[in-house]
Amino acid sequence: MEAFDTLIAVLDSTVRLSVPLLFAALAGLYSERSGVFDIGLEGKMLAGAFAAGAAAAVAGSAWVGLAAAVVVSVFFALAHGFASITHRGNQIVSGVAINFIAAGSTIILGQAWFSQGGRTPLVGPEGRFNALHLPFADAVRDVPILGPIYSELLSGHSLLVYIAFLLVPFTWWALFRTRFGLRLRAVGENPAAVDTAGISVAWLRYRAVICTGILTGFAGTYLALAQNAGFVKDMTAGRGFIALAALIFAKWKPVPVMFACLLFGFLDAFAIRIQGTPLPIIGRVPVQLMQALPYILTVILLAGFIGRAIPPRAGGVPYVKER
Repeated sequence: MEAFDTLIAVLDSTVRLSVPLLFAALAGLYSERSGVFDIGLEGKMLAGAFAAGAAAAVAGSAWVGLAAAVVVSVFFALAHGFASITHRGNQIVSGVAINFIAAGSTIILGQAWFSQGGRTPLVGPEGRFNALHLPFADAVRDVPILGPIYSELLSGHSLLVYIAFLLVPFTWWALFRTRFGLRLRAVGENPAAVDTAGISVAWLRYRAVICTGILTGFAGTYLALAQNAGFVKDMTAGRGFIALAALIFAKWKPVPVMFACLLFGFLDAFAIRIQGTPLPIIGRVPVQLMQALPYILTVILLAGFIGRAIPPRAGGVPYVKER
């Protein structure tokens, strides 16, 4: 039974750790399906986390923090869109610039506003997204097998966790069962055909990057106000790049994206669980190696061990209207 409890604990951590990756990967899915590559997910998450932590610390409200995070992330997303859609700039350069700007500005503003070394003040319970307990979770806690699964694995998460996983079927429906999704996928494959049909390529792509900004705002809010109690310097810790790797690993499809994010979350949870624990034959594994495990897998996957991942055909290519 102890092994089962350990498994439940690891899976519970897996769910919590995969949520920011899931928000960010779904954010990138909208953008990249429209033909706008976005390696600035990391920067938008970081800016959103800072905005959420700062606004919640000042206003004492998690919802104000979420709204601030979404506004700031959408602003960065629109800046990326302005550079890459309107001015047809290099999308990779624009994304890198956003990452640098977010990394520097969050530290400078945090120090200027709060004088805590780039941190925001700790946020109290009223300013955070606290755990929600599903009905009868306490009543069935002692039921063998099913009790721990329901009361610990499914219950006890913040609202943002449930929103993240509900967004997976919603994104599938939006992309594959709506006119908006059909047009979004078409503009990522053949923007000239979409333009010929009288539909604005630029406006479709702008709507996609706005969706990206909203979801990265949710990702940053989760890091600052659900997983932690405020913003700390560089708190995204490369999660935006891991989310991008999960997106490529899943070949730009919503449900595989969820499983890819859960895989990365599991590796992170597993690494945390066995840090400093002696293993048979191997012995004590260095803590640094376990912390690097998710990033090592990211490099392995992106090195080509996932089979051929074909991005949208017009991805990364600015559209020039034919005259």
